Amino acid sequence: MEIKPIKNLNAEVLIPGSKSYTQRALIIASLADGKSFLRHYLISEDTGYLIEGLRSLGSEILTTEEDLIICGTGGNITNPGKEIYLGNNGTAMRFLTSIVSLGKGEFVLGGDSRLCERPVNPLLDALRALGVDAHSKNKNGCPPVIINANGIRGGSATFTNIQSSQYISSILICAPFAERDTEINLKGSVVSLPYIDMTIETMKEFGVEVVRKSQDHYIIKSNQQYAGHKYMVEGDVSNASYFFLASALCKGKIRVMNINPDTLQGDIGLLNIMERLGCSVVRGDNWVEVTGKEMNRGEYVFDMGNMPDVVPTLAVLAAIRPGRTVIKNVSHLRLKESDRITALANELNKVGTRTEETDDGLIIDGGKPHGAEIETYNDHRIAMSFAILGLATPGIKIKDKDCVNKSFPGFWNELEKLYVTAG
Repeated sequence: MEIKPIKNLNAEVLIPGSKSYTQRALIIASLADGKSFLRHYLISEDTGYLIEGLRSLGSEILTTEEDLIICGTGGNITNPGKEIYLGNNGTAMRFLTSIVSLGKGEFVLGGDSRLCERPVNPLLDALRALGVDAHSKNKNGCPPVIINANGIRGGSATFTNIQSSQYISSILICAPFAERDTEINLKGSVVSLPYIDMTIETMKEFGVEVVRKSQDHYIIKSNQQYAGHKYMVEGDVSNASYFFLASALCKGKIRVMNINPDTLQGDIGLLNIMERLGCSVVRGDNWVEVTGKEMNRGEYVFDMGNMPDVVPTLAVLAAIRPGRTVIKNVSHLRLKESDRITALANELNKVGTRTEETDDGLIIDGGKPHGAEIETYNDHRIAMSFAILGLATPGIKIKDKDCVNKSFPGFWNELEKLYVTAG
C-alpha cells in the first residue's frame, strides 16, 4: 500500500477502546461472580485470541454491537484438555499463565513462533514462589508454558530488574483467589510502571482492593471476590498517537475523540513531549486536539521506559524534526512483536534518516526523509507509524498492511477519512 501525502490537514478522529484496558477488564470480568458488560471495547486480533482463551476456561462471552457480555466463572476455571493458542498476544500469555493456576490439572499455553521467543521466566519463578508448579515446556524460559494447576498458595514473590510490568499485573489479578495473602516486592528497575496502576484501577472497578505500601511493595488480601460490573473502556492512547503524529508531520490539526487527558495510560506522556518539540495541544473532557507547527531544533533526550508503545511514533516524528533525538531506557522493545529497536533503525535508515541503535534505544538525526518500501516485521506499530510518515513524505509504501489488525483493525479506514476533510 502506497500512502498519499496530504495537505491542509484538519480532521476529527474517533479512536477505539484501549487494548490494555479491554484485556484487563475481559480477564477480570471472566473471574468475577456474575455478569459484566464492557462498553466501547476493542475488537482486534489480540482481543479475539484472548476471548477464545477465556471461553476455553469456562467463561461465557457474547458480543453485541454495543457490549461484550461476560458471564464470569467466580474463579472456577475449567480445564479445556488441550493447548490454549494465543497467537502473538503477549499480554494474554502472561495473564492467563497465572489465571490457569486457579484450575485443576495440566494446562498448556502456546502461540505463534514469535510469541514462543518472548520470555516469561520471571513470571514462572514468581508463580513457583507462590506454590504453583509452572515451567517452560522447552526449558528456555519462553512459551509454550505448562502449569500443573492446583490453586495458588500465596505468600511472597519478588521481581528483580524485569523487562515487563505484565508479570506483576498477572500476579495481582489472580492473587485474590490465593489461599492466603500475597505480597509482591519489586527490586531494581521495572519498566512500564503505569500499566501496574491501570491493573490496580481495573481490579478496583470490579471490587478488589490492592494495598500499595509503596511503589515497590504491594499486598493483596485473599478471599476477595470480583463482582460483575458495567465497565466503560476508555480510548486507546497508543492508537491515538498516530493521529497526534499526523498533525505534527503535516502541520495540520486533528481532534482525537474518546481520549481521557487524565488517563493512567502512560502513553499520554507523548503529548508533553510533542509540546516540548513545538506542537500545540488542547485537552478537553474526552478529547485531545493537536496542531502541528514548526518543530524546535536541537538535541533532545527522552526516557521512554514508561511509554514504550509510542516509541515508533516518536521515532518517526524524530525523522522529520531537524536535530538529534535520543531515545533511551527501552531495551524491552527488543521483546515486543518484533525487535522494535532494530526494526526502527532499519526502516529509518532506509528512508534516509541516519539512525543508530544503542543497547537501550536509538539515536536519530532527523531532517528530510524520502520514500521507500517499509518492511513491517509483522508489527502493527511499525506499520502504523510509518504509514503516517507517508502523509508528509511521498513514496512511502507499507508491506503487509493487515498486521494492524492486531490492535487497530479500523486504522486504514480512519486514515482514509483524513483525506475527506483535507483541502
